[in-house]
Amino acid sequence: MAQRNIGDAEVMEELFASFGLAMLTGVLCIFVVLVLLFKDFLQPVTILAALPLSLGGAFVGLLIAGKSFSMPSLIGLIMLMGIATKNSILLVEYAIMARNDKGMSRLDAVVDACHKRARPIIMTTIAMAAGMLPIAIGTGDADTSFRSPMAIAVIGGLMTSTFLSLLVIPVVYTLMDDFEHGMKSLYQKMGSTFKQSGARNT
Repeated sequence: MAQRNIGDAEVMEELFASFGLAMLTGVLCIFVVLVLLFKDFLQPVTILAALPLSLGGAFVGLLIAGKSFSMPSLIGLIMLMGIATKNSILLVEYAIMARNDKGMSRLDAVVDACHKRARPIIMTTIAMAAGMLPIAIGTGDADTSFRSPMAIAVIGGLMTSTFLSLLVIPVVYTLMDDFEHGMKSLYQKMGSTFKQSGARNT
């Protein structure tokens, strides 16, 4: 019996290690794609900030439903990565477009992005949650005991990531924009200092 428990523990350890590697690889791939899409290294960080917002809801959903943290729930977490990232992309892309094309200020662009993109984000969440609900409650002829934790994790993560993204992502976008402007001004000051010191030496 003890050997069986040790074997199960080793299998779970290998499972979580493989999941961690898959999650890290997925985040890196998403980051690379976002850098190529936005031609920026800071805004992808803003978009990826939505990923932790979905994990809490997934864990709370599993806890409320009394489901174990197993391989199907891990698969649900990987699914959440794409959905949560999509919501952030909608917000950040519209805010950037409003500032560049419409000449809005940063605050107006962020508020307008939340106002215009809230409806499609919420509609997508409702549609996804409704599609996962039969699997989560275990209806149907097929055995859904394996897939139920996955659906519960997806629904719980969708609920938290949707509403928290509309609150947290604009704040992170503002902080990243301030950081970018601060780095640019620091770079310009350093460049002007070097030019002045070079002119004095000559």
